[in-house]
Amino acid sequence: MSQQFQHDVLVIGSGAAGLSLALNLPSHLRIAVLSKGDLANGSTFWAQGGVAAVLDDTDTVQSHVEDTLNAGGGLCHEDAVRFTVEHSREAIEWLIEQGVPFTRDEHHGVDDGGFEFHLTREGGHSHRRIIHAADATGAAIFTTLLAQARQRPNIELLEQRVAVDLITERRLGLPGERCLGAYVLNRNSGEVDTFGARFTVLATGGAAKVYLYTSNPDGACGDGIAMAWRAGCRVANLEFNQFHPTCLYHPQAKSFLITEALRGEGALLRLPNGERFMPRFDPREELAPRDIVARAIDHEMKRLGVDCVYLDITHKPADFIKSHFPTVYERCLTFGIDITRQPIPVVPAAHYTCGGVVVDDRGHTDVPGLYAIGETSFTGLHGANRMASNSLLECFVYGRAAAADIRAHLEQINMPSALPCWDASQVTDSDEDVIIAHNWDELRRFMWDYVGIVRTSKRLQRAEHRVRLLLDEIDEFYSNYKVSRDLIELRNLAQVAELMIRSAMQRKESRGLHYTLDYPGMLPEAKDTILSPV
Repeated sequence: MSQQFQHDVLVIGSGAAGLSLALNLPSHLRIAVLSKGDLANGSTFWAQGGVAAVLDDTDTVQSHVEDTLNAGGGLCHEDAVRFTVEHSREAIEWLIEQGVPFTRDEHHGVDDGGFEFHLTREGGHSHRRIIHAADATGAAIFTTLLAQARQRPNIELLEQRVAVDLITERRLGLPGERCLGAYVLNRNSGEVDTFGARFTVLATGGAAKVYLYTSNPDGACGDGIAMAWRAGCRVANLEFNQFHPTCLYHPQAKSFLITEALRGEGALLRLPNGERFMPRFDPREELAPRDIVARAIDHEMKRLGVDCVYLDITHKPADFIKSHFPTVYERCLTFGIDITRQPIPVVPAAHYTCGGVVVDDRGHTDVPGLYAIGETSFTGLHGANRMASNSLLECFVYGRAAAADIRAHLEQINMPSALPCWDASQVTDSDEDVIIAHNWDELRRFMWDYVGIVRTSKRLQRAEHRVRLLLDEIDEFYSNYKVSRDLIELRNLAQVAELMIRSAMQRKESRGLHYTLDYPGMLPEAKDTILSPV
């Protein structure tokens, strides 16, 4: 039997962005935080590198802003970059207050009553400004924020809840456009429940599972982007999908990322014969921005017909490697690779969705009452290429900003009245789930082949043709059968894939992460690709 729930704030997504927002809201509000699997299944938990912020006396806000603008291929919104960087220190101080165990600098003791934290450097940054917890920063942050949320009786953490669609006044045939909550599949009961809320927040992460090879966990299906699009929100710059240059290449190593911090500490990329190749592609060599490094690796793999290249840090002392990169060391060891003595086989993999749902500096979408934060959103921070470790920072800065905006408007918004239940009267149980599995596989393969690191107009046209056929098939299936997590994710993934393809076809140039052989040059004027559902 389906159920009705009412909360002041409904947060769809339980990662860095969603938990930060929930913890910055007043304790008298009833808050639901939904996770479509176990709470730790999102991307935050697996983030290794750290959080970029201006923390050192030798660093400046202006320097961090300029580095971000340089990495972004002329498409960053300078106001969004400045807003994010100016709020970086207070976001880190808030995380430290919550108890996040960032790594301290062994060369500093107590200094003027406070401890110094170790800062590392990553590609595109001109300073050491990445605060981290060894090489498992995401796990440290997530575990800390989750523990804080569990201590707050007003925050309800609900696992195995898959949002199906947003409920808007327009969807219900009412005057107005406001978001009133969401329909949510309870995987424990198999029923679709109705969640009414004064404010609804999309914090569902990115869409990298649209690609065959990805560093992301299984849930990164673009759910928030697809739901927002169907609810009437604009999306922007979805052609910019960041491929992390170094994912572990091993048949049993599903989605294991080799942190960029290894290159920050001197690791070198080599061909199978041991030869370095990055100096041929960029004067910054291994510390060039990710798009350049990923394209260089892709080029060398195609040129030589090899399955991978190698990341080599064996010239560093073994104790240094083990203390700085314990997670990478231990994980590689389970696959028989001792990184103190052997180079690591690596390939590029889809990593980060730079585009998303259009929002302002408080996380507002085009639909009143609906916010989008974190990787789901498009703030203008990342431009045509996200700079390393700015993504977690965006989660905290915009999560806190959206929470402040909700606090400011609490008195103006009433709880929505009872909403209609999900209608499952016209659907049956499916005995054709093989269709879902087949479509899922087909989608991810043609996106990898046709809309990957290097594109052409012909490849994009082929992808567009195939995704339209898939969307029709999925729509028919969705109309006739009961929803499941697999079907919901496939529906969302196909919708976001179509938006990515449309965005890529509109960009008649190569810029940042969008590289096409048909338009290898960059246009003189940088413009966002904005798609509108109406």
